Amino acid sequence: MAVVYDVPATLLVARAGQKLKETGKVKAPEWAADVKTGTHRQYPPTQQDWWYTRCASILRRIYIDGPVGVQRLRTLYGGRKNRGVRPDRHERGSGSIIRDALQQLEKAGFVKSVKGGRAVTPQGMAFLDRVATEMLAEKQAPQKQAAPEVQA
Repeated sequence: MAVVYDVPATLLVARAGQKLKETGKVKAPEWAADVKTGTHRQYPPTQQDWWYTRCASILRRIYIDGPVGVQRLRTLYGGRKNRGVRPDRHERGSGSIIRDALQQLEKAGFVKSVKGGRAVTPQGMAFLDRVATEMLAEKQAPQKQAAPEVQA
């Protein structure tokens, strides 16, 4: 069985976001279409399903980093702010988006609150590991079929 570390992060997050959307355990809030993801951004995200991708990304970060709080996640999802003629600085991401995503993941049973932040539950680990296993199985299946057999 594969784990999160066996597949590329971008592909895993995209696939897990699709699965979260399909299951219906996570719902995008009404305001998600109009909000920026931080003060360092100029415009809201252009992707329609960015909320599910962010929730999957947060779930993966918590899986990897252990108990993580909102402030550390804000730092991770922050970025460089253009301040005009002054030097650029790092700005933290939106805490409201992260808190709402964590509350939804907690309600779905993927994350639980512990001392020091939030940690992934066994159900959340199983969800991400199942997605990673499916991805590896799809990657290896075409390779087995593509190898021609040599007849003697």
